Amino acid sequence: MTTTATTTPTVLTIETSSLGDRSYLVHDGQVALVIDPQRDIDRVLALARQEGVRVTHVFETHIHNDYVTGGYALARETGAAYHVNADDDVSFDRVPVRDGDVVEVSDILRLRAVHTPGHTFTHLSYALEGDHPYVFTGGSLLFGSTGRPDLLGEEHTEELARLQHRSAHRLAGELPEAAQVMPTHGFGSFCSATQTEGDASTIGKEQEKNPALLLTVEEFVRQTLDGLDLYPAYYARMQPANVAGPDAPRLDPPGRADKDELRRRIEAGDWVVDLRTRTAFSAGHLPGSFSFGLDGQFSTWLGWMLPAGVTVTLLAGSAEDVAEAQRELSRIGVDDLAGAATGGPADWTAGEPATLPLATFADLAQVRHHRPVSVLDVRNPKEHADGHLEGAVNVPLGQLVDRLDEVPEGEVWVHCASGYRATIGASVLQAAGRDVVAVDDSFEENAGSAGVPLVEAPEEG
Repeated sequence: MTTTATTTPTVLTIETSSLGDRSYLVHDGQVALVIDPQRDIDRVLALARQEGVRVTHVFETHIHNDYVTGGYALARETGAAYHVNADDDVSFDRVPVRDGDVVEVSDILRLRAVHTPGHTFTHLSYALEGDHPYVFTGGSLLFGSTGRPDLLGEEHTEELARLQHRSAHRLAGELPEAAQVMPTHGFGSFCSATQTEGDASTIGKEQEKNPALLLTVEEFVRQTLDGLDLYPAYYARMQPANVAGPDAPRLDPPGRADKDELRRRIEAGDWVVDLRTRTAFSAGHLPGSFSFGLDGQFSTWLGWMLPAGVTVTLLAGSAEDVAEAQRELSRIGVDDLAGAATGGPADWTAGEPATLPLATFADLAQVRHHRPVSVLDVRNPKEHADGHLEGAVNVPLGQLVDRLDEVPEGEVWVHCASGYRATIGASVLQAAGRDVVAVDDSFEENAGSAGVPLVEAPEEG
């Protein structure tokens, strides 16, 4: 496919909804640049082929904390120039870029680097200048929010929050109100300081709604620090992987695991992960397996909870689901799967499948009238503090494996905000021999009306 150069840039989004991130391919009809590519670069290459363009430049806004970058591998595959902040201490050759540098990719693709520290100290945004302005803000200015400032350690958090406020004001001051804001994070990513708003925005719209542009620096810092919650433990492994120059993932199908192999893996303490929906898992599953449905933030939670050195075997209804899970795990550096099996519980165990009871908050209210049960809230601490069931024990899901001894004895009802995390937590407890029920229900919509006593968050002021 041959195309001709255009006078208007084409900006295409490559969504990675499982991690809450976006990458971008920008082209003029002939050549293209890529911003913050995910590790599975075949998606980028396929999109470039579809558009009939050649990737000549790759840009990183920062050394990412929530995924393994595909920038290094993409640049090597395409021969593109790889632009990384000159002050980032990386172990590979790159084209160093600094604040104010302008990279002329083509006549209409002219990118200016803007130093926007806050998410990291060396963070860069890239302004696409011309009649159709865009700014690729990475983890700086998000939709109604900003990137979180605490990923480099508690000792840097307040300083980075102050820098984030200053960076947001710099972008708003230097760019036209019509400039399209194109962040990398904020669509469910734990790299966002708070929940983002909407699916598109401009500098002008951010000036109307973004706390970083509406609050004083002291107000912004206090609000940001008060709102920070836990983030995935695997983030600690991403920065070292990214400064080393990661290769593209290996996505060959894992070996097949039969019933005997699955039993041996569970007995050895390895993780056998069921990718089906929680409803399917509840109805019947391999005893000792864990529920991490592909219909939720599968890789985030598995990566967060997986103990170091423990191998993973996948169970799914189809080979396509195994391939999707393998791709997702590769994005966070989990490459070496021990095996996989498809089908259903009858294909995975010679014995009787296990079941996991699912219930509602109304069921919990009723059962408490008949017998004593404990309640485990696996939401994160800020969620719990904003309102929780009276008497509930809070052990965040990401920490559950290391804090099993804090779970009350006897029958335990596990809940979260909607049911996804609750089922993961309940499956972990069940595999450990506990008597559990997973609450598959909306906390916000139904907990209060179900008749279960609530403890509300104290009013401010």
